[in-house]
Amino acid sequence: MKILCVGRNYSEHAKELGNEVPENPVIFSKPDTALLKNGEDFFHPEFSNDIHHEVELVIKISKMGKKIQPKFARNYFTEIGLGIDFTARDMQSKLKEKGLPWELAKAFDGSAPIGDFINVEGIDLSNINFSLKKNDEIVQQGNTSHMIFTFEEIIGFVSQYFTLKVGDLIYTGTPAGVSKVNVGDKLEGFIEDKPMLKCNIK
Repeated sequence: MKILCVGRNYSEHAKELGNEVPENPVIFSKPDTALLKNGEDFFHPEFSNDIHHEVELVIKISKMGKKIQPKFARNYFTEIGLGIDFTARDMQSKLKEKGLPWELAKAFDGSAPIGDFINVEGIDLSNINFSLKKNDEIVQQGNTSHMIFTFEEIIGFVSQYFTLKVGDLIYTGTPAGVSKVNVGDKLEGFIEDKPMLKCNIK
């Protein structure tokens, strides 16, 4: 099972970090040891003083495929969920300055909490609201209409390089509003008004 992630897929988030809006999807990966399931606690790592939350819609692949044309991509998933891409921003900045890969800042243990999934049948994929609350206050709000690359375009792009298998997860990017988490924080994620994810910072 693979976890593929898309960076800078919402222009306002790219701007808040001082990044250019990309011409193609920015792709990185996480190992399965990054997953936190069933509301498991996130234990703040000692190697960073600046872990940021990034709430994202997540595609769950339901059919094996490669070199998928975007117009057929809808045949390769039946569910979407909500996840968090925890990022060690201080470490990421140092790695970027040296032109090094991001994995240490993005792919560490527990860096990919995953919540519940919903069936996408009958849902307008181009108009899905999602949000994240930190300590009962909304800190991130997104809508798929603001994505730079759609679900279908993402699947079409990554499948040119990676064979997608049943159960693979694709984190599709975060909207603006990312910020630091601290021990004791409580995170809650929603698709529309439906609670989808909980994660406490320990």
